[in-house]
Amino acid sequence: MMTAARAAENGLAPGGLDRYSYGETPAADRVGPPAWDAADTDLGRVGRRAAGSRGRGLHGQLVQQLGQMIVSGDLGADRPLVPEEIGQRFEVSRTVVRESLRVLEAKGLVSARPNVGTRVRPVSDWNLLDPDIIEWRAFGPQRDDQRRELAELRWTIEPLAARLAAGHGREDVQQRLSDMVEIMGHALAQGDAVTFSRADTEFHSLLIQLAGNRMLEHLSGIVAAALQVSGAPAISCDRPGESCLAHHARIVEALAAGDAPAAEAAMRQLLTVHPEVERVVPAPREH
Repeated sequence: MMTAARAAENGLAPGGLDRYSYGETPAADRVGPPAWDAADTDLGRVGRRAAGSRGRGLHGQLVQQLGQMIVSGDLGADRPLVPEEIGQRFEVSRTVVRESLRVLEAKGLVSARPNVGTRVRPVSDWNLLDPDIIEWRAFGPQRDDQRRELAELRWTIEPLAARLAAGHGREDVQQRLSDMVEIMGHALAQGDAVTFSRADTEFHSLLIQLAGNRMLEHLSGIVAAALQVSGAPAISCDRPGESCLAHHARIVEALAAGDAPAAEAAMRQLLTVHPEVERVVPAPREH
């Protein structure tokens, strides 16, 4: 709890309300203890990690702390977020609280409406490709779901990219793809997993570029970065092997022949071998 001096310094009167126009929560919703009481222990842990891992000021740290609490489920859907309670709990000014809630609203985590206040939104409303939300989910209970979803998304993007790339006869890029397969082969023979992985990563990046769809390229970059943050392999092979190398070679051959269906099929075969994908792609989901 803040002292009176600290409260005055932050613009918050002890026991008073932080009265700004950003979605104040009606008094009728303020039943029971503050939302933070049940999460005090986790809050301290999250706060220390946020402060230690990012060079952010109070505003950035509060966004980080509240975001992690929402994504982890400590602050569940439709939970009212009372600005004055946030200010008192974290000992920050009304300006910091207001700006932090606006950032979270832009990410789809909370909503603010007149006479209703600020509330946590359901997962279906979150911007799941937002870099911060990806990171918060990677360290929370939704980590496995995120890895599965990202693997499925990649399985959708890259076969389409391979099909599109077959219609773009850029010999320079196709030659570079062949070079990557050759490098992967040499790395495999020498047991150099690092070089193999780098060549594999560049292979897929080049193929996405060859597809000629900038939105697809952008989305693929987000997925690759998200897979790395989530702790899942961002490359197409769990470990270097002849089978992985052969699938890459088939993709190059199909591209050189301008055979779009073959290029797409070869990419699907390659990604289905990936352990993160194999568990989730072949069988359709039950609803």
